Amino acid sequence: MKRFVIVGLGNFGSSAAEALYSQGNEVIAVDPRGESVDRVAVHVTRAAVADGRSVEALKRVGAKDADVGIVSTGDDITASILAAMALRDLGVQEVYVKVISRDHARVMERMGVTETVFPERDSALGLASRLSGAAVLNYVRLGTGFSMQEMAVREEWIGKSLRQLELRQKFGISVIALHDMLLDTILTAPNPDAALKDSDSLLVAGRDEDLSRAAREN
Repeated sequence: MKRFVIVGLGNFGSSAAEALYSQGNEVIAVDPRGESVDRVAVHVTRAAVADGRSVEALKRVGAKDADVGIVSTGDDITASILAAMALRDLGVQEVYVKVISRDHARVMERMGVTETVFPERDSALGLASRLSGAAVLNYVRLGTGFSMQEMAVREEWIGKSLRQLELRQKFGISVIALHDMLLDTILTAPNPDAALKDSDSLLVAGRDEDLSRAAREN
């Protein structure tokens, strides 16, 4: 079990807090707004009305011993910077920050936070990937220009094996697993010589442009 401290209880922060707590983790939720704290209080280990920018305030609620910090202060970029600094000063090793723009992300990355999260952009990229390529079922961003996608087996691939398709050689992408959607089973080490079925999908990783080519080109 890990201890998480969530600074900022808007939609993103409160959803993260509730999900982490439901998975058996210790979750401390902090926000200066009493109504936000009240909404999440029954779904976390501890909820406190406090200034997440203050080292002393965070120390009082138990953030010093946290394994992970998540900062989600809405449009207040200054508050997110100060909250991330406060968590770092308390020795929290992993700090994740929800950002609202590329410039915001650049500032946080310069500060050395573990990762920046841009939900609106990532959701838009996932939607665009699904809409632009009928073969793309799911999209997970791995980093700038890289992602993991669940790709339906294209009609011309049915009956062929992964070895025959040579997806790495042709497109530069890696097959992570095979998902049989009919049986809802996942093979993490698929047989490269087994014939693909129309009920299969492939979990593949690589550069977005290469994955897009694989979804379209022969």
